Amino acid sequence: MSEALEHARQNFARATLDNCVKCTICETQCPVARVTPLFPGPKFVGPQAERFRHGKSVDRSLDYCSGCGICTMVCPQGVKIAEINAQARAVMKAQNGVPVRDRLITQTTLMGKAMTPVAPIANTALGIKPLRMVIDAVMGIDKDAPMPKAQSQTLRSWLKKRPARTTPATRGTVVFFHGCAGGYFEVQTSKHTIEVLEHLGYEVLVPPQGCCGLAEQSNGLFDGATKKVLKLCEDLLSAGEDLTVVSSSGSCAGMLKHEAHEIMGLRDPRLEKVGTRTVETSEFLLDLYYQGELPTDFRRLDMTIPYHQPCQVKSQGMGMPAVELMELVPGVKVVESGQPCCGIAGTYGLKSEKRDIAEAVGKPLFEMIQRTNPDLAACDTETCRWQISKGSGAKMIHPISLIHWAYGLSDDLLEAALDAKAGVPAS
Repeated sequence: MSEALEHARQNFARATLDNCVKCTICETQCPVARVTPLFPGPKFVGPQAERFRHGKSVDRSLDYCSGCGICTMVCPQGVKIAEINAQARAVMKAQNGVPVRDRLITQTTLMGKAMTPVAPIANTALGIKPLRMVIDAVMGIDKDAPMPKAQSQTLRSWLKKRPARTTPATRGTVVFFHGCAGGYFEVQTSKHTIEVLEHLGYEVLVPPQGCCGLAEQSNGLFDGATKKVLKLCEDLLSAGEDLTVVSSSGSCAGMLKHEAHEIMGLRDPRLEKVGTRTVETSEFLLDLYYQGELPTDFRRLDMTIPYHQPCQVKSQGMGMPAVELMELVPGVKVVESGQPCCGIAGTYGLKSEKRDIAEAVGKPLFEMIQRTNPDLAACDTETCRWQISKGSGAKMIHPISLIHWAYGLSDDLLEAALDAKAGVPAS
């Protein structure tokens, strides 16, 4: 048995279950339990069921847990409910087997490499309803689930072809961690991040880098996730062991900062070095502002922007830096969604048996955006932007794209926006 799976059977998170006082606060806040009877709730499948598992799975309903982590965040007793559930799911998958679909949809880098050379064809194919229906029937990937949009140029290709920098780096060096989606599917968001950091005077190093393993972790594939995240740590450390790592992929940053350690139990010096130095982009920029080191010579934009902070960004305990950051732009008013989850939860909302649940979870958020500003909204992670754009019809941006525009680095605010109605990034 692998070390990660052994950790899933006997670990600190499991030791917290006796702190549960059955207050059911987690049940009242669970976005999945409120929309479906198929999931009996985090208390039932978490601390309650864990007492009966003894290292073996006893209830498959825990697979309906989306892994959003809200239960852990709201627990007044400090019970690691989401972590217990994720670990129990890994044991269940090892015990009962893993569907081929769950193995395939976790290979984001492979998907990006395969789709990029044939981007127009891939995008067209994924928009053909009969083909999606066949994929749904054969693979169990729902015909209505949002799909990533392939780009004809990867971030790595752009980095190789871009002109050499002509302005000096006056503020030191940072490492940029783009994540799989930022390398293949939302390349413009990664470009904006690099260009803003360089505008502020940083030298930005972008070493060749692989997947963080988050998708495999959330599907209970701890062995594959362990290999990927440790290899990624080596990739990022190759640029320099003492450098700050900035990421515009909030969920992937969370894998390095929280999930690899708390859920999979990794105690590796490579992970410790990278995880303790990793910051989400908005977090990094707002910290500069409070130190008096962020220029605020922004353009004015009279607009109300609805904003949703993804679950895996909430779980990092950073507050909501994106709200404060965006409101530094004159005229911008940000309205936080007030909703716990968009429903996609990485790969959860792609699965046929869970698609209706994902849409029901996200519905209040979609309606909030349609009421607030049906044209444009902001969110920190890629799969959440895909889900929200599809559900609300709004164009979606990462907060960094607003800052990029406000500094005058681009003339089109929607340059990197995802437009689900158009089927491709807006331009």
